[in-house]
Amino acid sequence: MTQPAPADLLVSDFDFHLPAELIAQQPPAERGSSRMLHLDRATGALQDRHFAELPELLQPGDLLVLNNSRVIPARLFARRVNLRDRQPATGVIEVLLTEVHEDGEWTVLVRPGRKVRVGDELVFLDAAEQTVLRAEVVAAGEFGERRLRFAPLTEAVLNSAAPDFFTALDRIGHMPLPPYIHRPDSPADRDRYQTVYAAAHGSVAAPTAGLHFTPQILAALAARQIQCAFVTLHVGLGTFAPLRVQRLSQIRLHREPYTLPPETAAAIHAARREGRRIVAVGTTVVRTLEHCAMEAHPDLPAAHSGSTAIFLAPGHRFRLVDALLTNFHLPQSSLLMLVSAFAGRERVLDAYHHAVHHSYRFFSYGDCMFLA
Repeated sequence: MTQPAPADLLVSDFDFHLPAELIAQQPPAERGSSRMLHLDRATGALQDRHFAELPELLQPGDLLVLNNSRVIPARLFARRVNLRDRQPATGVIEVLLTEVHEDGEWTVLVRPGRKVRVGDELVFLDAAEQTVLRAEVVAAGEFGERRLRFAPLTEAVLNSAAPDFFTALDRIGHMPLPPYIHRPDSPADRDRYQTVYAAAHGSVAAPTAGLHFTPQILAALAARQIQCAFVTLHVGLGTFAPLRVQRLSQIRLHREPYTLPPETAAAIHAARREGRRIVAVGTTVVRTLEHCAMEAHPDLPAAHSGSTAIFLAPGHRFRLVDALLTNFHLPQSSLLMLVSAFAGRERVLDAYHHAVHHSYRFFSYGDCMFLA
């Protein structure tokens, strides 16, 4: 199917009507019980299925690539230190970690921002009012973000149940649910807003296509000789940022760090050599693989780490991804454009209209699509 180039398309060309009641506010009662819409890329045919049927739709020898990034409990609550007596003030500051830098400092969003100035010290307390973390505000950005330098963990913290920074976050942080989930996070979100194979700390949003997998489904895939391999792409807050331009040719995405491990690079090489399909679980995997393919052109990618701001829109020629499992995405979003690049804008929008008509659940805790 011939697709128009990004220069000929507008963000509004990727709009659709989504009733608010279809935006999932809770995960399904059981992980892996979601519905799945199967789209045949060649014909446009649609089938209403369930995620548990995924092993039947895959072929023995398929290489399934998943993102093993782990969501950190990135929403924290702090108090400013009173400069007169060095005691925490009474007002609470909400802090959302969004990006870690090579020097260990973090870019964060703060609320209320007017109370947080460069030079301030913030303390992060546990339920017993014990200080777990301290940070200095070292810079302010043009869009209201702040940069924090966390102090080394104190001996008291190191000797407690929080021996490192990420475990300290586990102790005091909250899961960063997306803005379209209109409820506070709950203890259940610690498990359900996380894939069962999550390993590498760093995401502030879940790679949501992976939320459907269970150990039983992974075992069923292995029984059908379907190979699984992993990449790591840490999802940043920019995944929820609205697009502020009108033309696709003007879109510039945020950068996100990724790693292509040696064993996954070897599996990709073997799959291509033997003519087996590469199936991406989620748009984060698509962006990682296609970025690596473009960087390695004309060869297949070697193991490495880097960062990507790749934007995939209609007109892109996919070099590594042959099939895709993904959740349903926001109207006028870069992720919907990526899926449209993979299967055609008209067919994807037809599938979305079908999903709305048949009351599929949308977004992070919603149902999924399989496109092949």
